[in-house]
Formats: sequence, structure tokens, C-alpha cells
Amino acid sequence: MIFDKWMKAFSGERLTCSACKKEFSVKELRKSNYICPECAHYFRVSARERILMLTDRNSFEECATGLSSVDFLEFPGYADKLKKATESTGEEDAVICGSASIGGNPCVIFVMDSRFIMASMGSVVGEKVTRAFEYATEHKLPVIGFTASGGARMQEGIISLMQMAKCSAAVKKHSSEGNLYITILTDPTTGGVTASFAMQGDIILAEPNAMVGFAGRRVVEQTTKSKLPDNFQSAEFILEHGFADAIVPREELRETLTTLLKLHRKNEVAV
Repeated sequence: MIFDKWMKAFSGERLTCSACKKEFSVKELRKSNYICPECAHYFRVSARERILMLTDRNSFEECATGLSSVDFLEFPGYADKLKKATESTGEEDAVICGSASIGGNPCVIFVMDSRFIMASMGSVVGEKVTRAFEYATEHKLPVIGFTASGGARMQEGIISLMQMAKCSAAVKKHSSEGNLYITILTDPTTGGVTASFAMQGDIILAEPNAMVGFAGRRVVEQTTKSKLPDNFQSAEFILEHGFADAIVPREELRETLTTLLKLHRKNEVAV
């Protein structure tokens, strides 16, 4: 399996907690759901690790593969960035999509990977997310989306911004057919992703202390000419102001999603 090969390749890595600066092996962190054993800081999780943590064993079937970004604007340095991101992550681009089941409940899942150019949203990300929603709409399945992005990919110009409308249209069609969409906002969810499909879920969840926002803090302060609170653009701040439904600790997320999917499962009565 591709996941077995991927897990073996990365098991020997060691990661340093950005909060307490302690170092841990990937094997140790997998046991703690990538939460620091010393200070409880949340490590960012790659897309494939996230899928492994949440979906039923061997249930994930990847779709929309074989797509990779092209430097069609010949933007300085972009071709090298794409090459380095592909080589370092082993991924084609910044999101992985597919069908799976969580707690026995079928769904479509997409997970953004911040390791790939900060999961910026270019033409491939938009196309893959759109295809995921189109598949879910056709098969009447709920969508579970994990967002983590620096926003639109500037190296693709207006094409990157067009993905906001493209993905939003697919979300709308999926919703109009009466299907469920759950978003999980992870650190960081910003820019054009926040302004489009990240905040369009029927149910919006967030991980603790995740950064969620649109423009940067300095830009907002300069524009509004006001001092912002210390927790501005945190998951806790957006929950307090009604932009999220709940903050769910990582170790409780699979159980929470299982319950939500079961409650909203079509043609069945939850017991």
C-alpha cells in the first residue's frame, strides 16, 4: 500500500516542538496524535498522516491523482519551488482527496498539506477540491475537509484567485443536493482559502489554538487603525465570535466526526 511505503519512509525522522524546543521521533509523535508529550503543543500534521489517523483502516481510496502545477506565468523561482516541494513531500501538490469511511460512515475527504508551499491554493488545489465535491455530489456523500493554507498561490496570478469561485460553486451544488459538508480548520487557515471553502461548511470545527484569518494581523491593524486583542485570529477567537461551531481536541476528532456523520447519514435513523 502507498501508505505503508510512505510511513516507512518518514518513521525515522525527528521533529522539534516549536513551543518547548524538545525533540521527538515521528514514531513517538504518532502515538500522541502529534501533540507534544512535554507541553501539549500541536504539531502540524501532513495530509497522509491525518488520513491515517482518522479514516477506517484500508478504507481510503485516493482520487484526482496525476495533477501537478505548471509554471505557466514563468514566475521567478516558482519552477524550483514546485520541484523542491514535490521532492521533499513526495506529493504532487498541496491537497490529497479521496473516498473513505470514518467509524463505518462513508464520506469524501480532502486534506491540505502545509508542507507543500504552505498549502497555497493554486490551479491544482482548486481542481482537486472541486473534483472531490463533484464526486461527493454524484454519489450523495458527505465531505470532510481539513484546511491548512497560506492562501492563494501568488505565483499563479489571477488563476489562483479564480479557484475561490470554482470551489465555492462546487460546494454550493453539493449543498443544494442536501449533502453534508464538515470543515476542520487547522493551523494555519488563512487568505483565499478562509474566504472560500474553509468557511462554507454546514458544520465548522477547529483544532485548539489554530490560526484562522484572512489578512495578516498587521494589515488589519493598519486598516482599522485599532489595536487587536492578543488572541485575534485564533480558533478560540473565531468560536467566541460565532465563526466556528466547536473546538475539538485532536484526540477526540475521530469520535466527533463519527457521531456527526452517523447523525446526518441519509435514509437512516440515528439511534
